[in-house]
Amino acid sequence: MVLLNSSKELEKDGVEVEAQTTYARDLEEREGDAVFGEVEAGGHDYTNLTWWRGAAVLTKIQLGMGVLGIPQVFSTVGMVPGIIMLLVIALMTSWSSYVIGKFKVRHPEVGSIGDAAYILWGPIGREVLGGVYWLYMVCSAGSGMLSAAIAFNAITLHGACTVVFVVVSMIIAAILASIQTLSRVSILGYIGLVSILSAILTVTIAVAVQGRPDGAPPASVPWAPEIKAFGSPTFAEAANCLGTLVFAYGAVPASFQLVAELKRPQDFIKTASVAQSVITSLYLTIGVVLYVYAGDHIASPALGTAGPMMKRICYGLGLPALLVSATLFSHFSAKYLFVRALRGSRHLTANSATHWLVWGSSVLASVVIAFLIAEGVPFFDSLISLVGSLFATVMCLQFMGCMWFYDHWQDRHTDKTLFYRALVFWNAFIIVIGSFITVAGSYGAVESIIESLASGDTKSFGCADNSNSV
Repeated sequence: MVLLNSSKELEKDGVEVEAQTTYARDLEEREGDAVFGEVEAGGHDYTNLTWWRGAAVLTKIQLGMGVLGIPQVFSTVGMVPGIIMLLVIALMTSWSSYVIGKFKVRHPEVGSIGDAAYILWGPIGREVLGGVYWLYMVCSAGSGMLSAAIAFNAITLHGACTVVFVVVSMIIAAILASIQTLSRVSILGYIGLVSILSAILTVTIAVAVQGRPDGAPPASVPWAPEIKAFGSPTFAEAANCLGTLVFAYGAVPASFQLVAELKRPQDFIKTASVAQSVITSLYLTIGVVLYVYAGDHIASPALGTAGPMMKRICYGLGLPALLVSATLFSHFSAKYLFVRALRGSRHLTANSATHWLVWGSSVLASVVIAFLIAEGVPFFDSLISLVGSLFATVMCLQFMGCMWFYDHWQDRHTDKTLFYRALVFWNAFIIVIGSFITVAGSYGAVESIIESLASGDTKSFGCADNSNSV
């Protein structure tokens, strides 16, 4: 009995020693992180995000950007071109995510797209691309605030000035975005996913049950949706659709910051695989079903497709998701400023006054500028299309092709396989096609801005109900 007890104690001690050794090794790895440096006692450990929580954040931030605009793409270009375009963009952005994961493992010091640009092109590349990324995240946060204001207007039947609703959205985003680590923010990703999925499924089921969308002829008039296999869009309209699809996957550059906070950067491939699979499946399903039942009578965003009452219900269900989108984009933009300002300093992770001052200032600057852009630009939807076409495509496609060439171009002297040559062609193709989408999408966005300016029916800081136009 004594020997048995001693054996159990030794086994227990061995397990405890092994666990302590594993913990010490993991802690040492986190303290020596190439981006966040050492973690002092009582400091903030940023590198503790699990891959599945990262998948929830990445899925939510993607869905919040694009899912409500996908049906309109099918309506514009037709079912067949719309599906083909969506799948091609999904494949290219999935490859971009894969390249980001591999690049982070090869270059542990990369904590943002600006850091990757520094490796490729030096200090100028870091400042230019990093600045563009921050602007893109801020504009996206502003778009989320406006979307939340649309939801507030729809739910309350324009119960207050629209500016008030945008301010409320900004305050909520600022409070939630101030949560410092992605591991803690990730819970919002789950909430946002449940919210947006319930809203989308509700509007889809409502349109299918009603048999006709809002805006279709009255029930006394025979009507059936006109489903076009191939549409007849103008070049500007088709280009805008390309920009919309890239924008639907436009959170790819945020993956740099997400992978930097993972416990194991090697797990990012799993994170990206889950996120890309989920959002592509949803984009296809929701886009096809809504287009089949609504035809050309699809609202944009799509939550208003099933009529006034269902519009209020769907926006009520989707409001948390829209606020989470504004929060996540605000967090990513603030985190970029924060790390850029304090990197290499103990204040980056220390629980110091400087740490909190810089973090608070970063959050405040990001949400206030997002608010000013959202309210100050009367044609904000067109502006975000332009920013997305000019910058999102470069950060989602061309830059990742350049990253792959940076790491693998020297292999051309030793690797003569067909597979390597195919990868060279594929990454060159991504750079070329991405450049075409940048030019074409920008042209379409500029055309839209010109039309908005000519109409003169939009006003900065206006109180009008912005839910009636969607």
